[in-house]
Amino acid sequence: MEDKIFSELRYPKFFGFAARPSGKLKLFLTALPFILSIAIYFTASQIRHAENPGDKILPTFTQMGEAAYKMAFEIDPRTGERLMLTDTLSSMKRILIGMIAASLLGLIIGLNMGLFPGVEALSSVFITFISIIPPLSILPILFITLGVDEFAKIMLIFIGTFPLICRDIFLTVKKIPQEQITKSLTLGASQFQATYGIIMPQVLPRLIDTTRLSFGAAWLFLIAAEAIVSDSGLGYRIFLVRRYLAMDIIIPYVFLITFLGFVIDWSLKKFVASRYSWYIQSKG
Repeated sequence: MEDKIFSELRYPKFFGFAARPSGKLKLFLTALPFILSIAIYFTASQIRHAENPGDKILPTFTQMGEAAYKMAFEIDPRTGERLMLTDTLSSMKRILIGMIAASLLGLIIGLNMGLFPGVEALSSVFITFISIIPPLSILPILFITLGVDEFAKIMLIFIGTFPLICRDIFLTVKKIPQEQITKSLTLGASQFQATYGIIMPQVLPRLIDTTRLSFGAAWLFLIAAEAIVSDSGLGYRIFLVRRYLAMDIIIPYVFLITFLGFVIDWSLKKFVASRYSWYIQSKG
């Protein structure tokens, strides 16, 4: 009842979106932007192909389906591989290694920065300084110093996401009541036990949440690195075929990247909801 009154106070009654939609209406509203986007693209594509059957800018859904099938299931005669599978595995390996490394190191350093003033004094300003540097601006430096192999691409993802994760964990630890640490030490826990047995489990869901939100930036760094120097990967393939205006390949690859990002985001969100229900409740 209070929610209804509050909603009516905040929004005029004629503003229909103020009401909580039912299950079917919610599903319809969720699908509506996608339906409209597809309809607009289909209409524009049909108009262009009616004027120019050989148009490459807005390929038809049939053309994109055929190109995607060829990339996904047919063996490339030059490499002997299914190119879409090879590209996907290459990109996923790079982004997962980079994000796991950034998350683990961000957890360890951020946790200790929040608990120990000496570690904070040693690391805080330096990590803040690193976070200000645009990661893409140092990409040439990474390629010159580390070479053009996998390590440089993974390092770009790491450098681009680690400072954010580390600083977020640091701020999360700072919000934990000091009484918890004092009581645990008073009851006989060592500093190691208090840090990794009591405090760390409380920040793990926040770590997963921050990592999930950092994947968007990680994809940007990955695509940029693959576009410049690589011989496989989703970003590499997009920038390779652009010279031929192969939009029938580029658009399915973009949707594949979006799908992979959605699956990762959804999986991490569901894991936090199922494993750390207290964290979801604390967020309201």
